[in-house]
Amino acid sequence: MRITKIEDLHCNAGWRDFSFLKISTDEGLVGWSEFMESYGSEGLAGVIRKLGSRVIGWDPRAVEKITAYLHGVTRQSMGGIAQQAIAAIENALVDLKAKALGIPVYEMLGGPIRDRLQLYWSHCGTWRISHASRIKEWTGFDPIRSLEDVRRAGAEVARRGFKGLKTNIMRFDGPEPFIHMPGFNGPGWPELNIGRDLVDGLVAQMIAFRDGAGPGVGLHLDLNFNFKTEGYIRLAQALEPFELVWLEIDSYDPAALATIRRSARTRIASLESLHGRRQFRPFFEQQSVDVAIIDVAWNGILESMKIAAMADAYEVNVAPHNFNGHIGSLMSAHMCAAIPNFRVMEIDIEDVPWKDELVSPTPKIENGMFILPSGPGWGVEVNEDVIHAHPPQPMGRWER
Repeated sequence: MRITKIEDLHCNAGWRDFSFLKISTDEGLVGWSEFMESYGSEGLAGVIRKLGSRVIGWDPRAVEKITAYLHGVTRQSMGGIAQQAIAAIENALVDLKAKALGIPVYEMLGGPIRDRLQLYWSHCGTWRISHASRIKEWTGFDPIRSLEDVRRAGAEVARRGFKGLKTNIMRFDGPEPFIHMPGFNGPGWPELNIGRDLVDGLVAQMIAFRDGAGPGVGLHLDLNFNFKTEGYIRLAQALEPFELVWLEIDSYDPAALATIRRSARTRIASLESLHGRRQFRPFFEQQSVDVAIIDVAWNGILESMKIAAMADAYEVNVAPHNFNGHIGSLMSAHMCAAIPNFRVMEIDIEDVPWKDELVSPTPKIENGMFILPSGPGWGVEVNEDVIHAHPPQPMGRWER
């Protein structure tokens, strides 16, 4: 069996694009992966094409050999876009190999420990504020304009059977509600300062979510790259009464993150933006996190399994970073099924309804649990006609 073609396909999905990699072979088998280019990884598809051209004619089943070779040719610029490109290729090769063997990917990883994965509803309300003018058109969800709308969003999570939700910082103190994102060039960039008004507003927001969702839904809050260490500490302390499942923080400094973790009783999750075992290691050594977040699309599922194994040696559970489409969710699910130190799985629900048409069969969610598929590879087939029916569109990242 030989690789004959590697191609990337893209479709617009409202506020982002879904991007897919398709690897074809001379025996008719095809492998698929999903990658994210429209948030912080512009140019990724071009790097994938360049690296993919190097392995045309190779046996796709030699996955570790191919990824080791690609790491070698990118050695002087390791990590970042290069790592994400290798990961996209690796994930598609793993799907292809599992199909060639006639087994699900998780069987290649040692077999499933669990076949139902607890989910949390991610970005709850976030897109309903940051893209308020079009969210109804895209998804059918109403925009959020007040704390009462926040309460209703929390109640919907509980009503649909989810046991957890994650949100971002909502601001209701301006002419229009907006998502506080200075870490991604929003208002407050580049100083990333924090004020009393923000702290009070965030506390009010989390009270609204708790009132709406009730005590049975765990609350997660994602602070992204939006503060310096001082700001993260202030919020970790202010949010202690909510007993969050976790406070999510993005930081490239393991010592700073460890300081934040020691400063309050609030549990800390992080590391979603890291690439490879070598970047994760100092965070484990300095006991920087309660939960390690691993992006399977950015690291590759085989590398993600190795990171999860290293986390387990440091008594740390892991959760996937996943706000992609169904293929991305399945990639995360196969890892989560096969690792012992699984915490909870992220998924976006406030999404374009035709997302379900992209793959067959549609992944199943029951009572807030992701049901592991039994088919070969990721367990689904991709509908290319649906991809082509929604061509990508240029779009700014945040509305204000």
